[in-house]
Amino acid sequence: MISLVDLTAQYHSIKKEIDTAVLSTLESGHFILGPQVVKFEESIAAYLGVDHAIGLASGTDALVIALRALNIGDGDEVIIPAYTFFATAGTVMSVGAKPVIVDVDPQSYQIDVSKIEAAITPKTKAIIPVHLYGHPAEMNPILEISRKHGLKVIEDNAQGFGAEYFGKKTGSFGDIGCLSFFPTKNLGAYGDGGAVVTNDPALAEQMRMLRAHGWKKKYYSEMVGYNSRLDAMQAAILQAKFPHLDVWNEKRRELSKRYTEHLAPLGIVTPVEREWAKHVYHLYIIRSSKRDEFQVFLKQKGIASEVYYPIPPHLAEPCRKFGYKEGDFPHAEKAAKETVALPLYPELTLEQQNEVINTVKEFVSK
Repeated sequence: MISLVDLTAQYHSIKKEIDTAVLSTLESGHFILGPQVVKFEESIAAYLGVDHAIGLASGTDALVIALRALNIGDGDEVIIPAYTFFATAGTVMSVGAKPVIVDVDPQSYQIDVSKIEAAITPKTKAIIPVHLYGHPAEMNPILEISRKHGLKVIEDNAQGFGAEYFGKKTGSFGDIGCLSFFPTKNLGAYGDGGAVVTNDPALAEQMRMLRAHGWKKKYYSEMVGYNSRLDAMQAAILQAKFPHLDVWNEKRRELSKRYTEHLAPLGIVTPVEREWAKHVYHLYIIRSSKRDEFQVFLKQKGIASEVYYPIPPHLAEPCRKFGYKEGDFPHAEKAAKETVALPLYPELTLEQQNEVINTVKEFVSK
């Protein structure tokens, strides 16, 4: 079976470094925050070119804490793309705000910047662009709109760590950038993990307090916060992996280019990479109008695939109270019905990739 991702293969490729990081953490006696987390936070900040990075328990927590730090809550509105993981909408709802949804570009799957201004109301407080699948959103127009209307920008960079927009790393453009280190991400932990980044020292202090019960001083809560601290073991593992990130991302790009070279001539809709973008291919997404049949065929041939995401946020049950309905965002809805991810990870061999390519060709020729 060719899996969608093979975390065991990655572990064995850097086993000595990972084992050393784990053992050193066990011997250190520091398991919550501490020097391992500080070191990893410094690495994130340096890599993205920002002043502050704060390690958290997950990428979802990163979005919640970013929203809270910007005082977004009851009665507020936040603009999000119509095609994304539900957490983008769910976190907005969790702080009491309303997700205002905007359709996506049908090729890049990024928020359609030409439709953002029409969605702005007096209640709008922020925009959350999502660098979906590893391709950057169009940040310059988004930032121009935010400045014009006095809005905050929170980048959902969960899938875009290492991606670039006009040569600058995604996650470093907005007021706050949010990261996820879920195990299958381009830089993944061996459990949950996340972070927020910012250049604003006041926001950084707020988010450090929010991650630990609202504490500035231990046990002295100044606000209602969370228990959302990145633990030392995950930080040590991520720090051990960090020097490999750019190499892994380049391998993803090479494998994706090779997929496209073989699949695009078959008439298959393959990923785009805009001229201003550096795509890091968290996922390699193609489209099929016969997706269910295609996935069954792949499975019969021993090849994994996955759908990201079958239900766009506006059609998910929690969002129905806002009056969204089928047909509101046609590009997102069509993508949700047709997109499918093929196996992609840095350790995927050419022999394995050839097997995937040949199987896709066999299906297309049926």
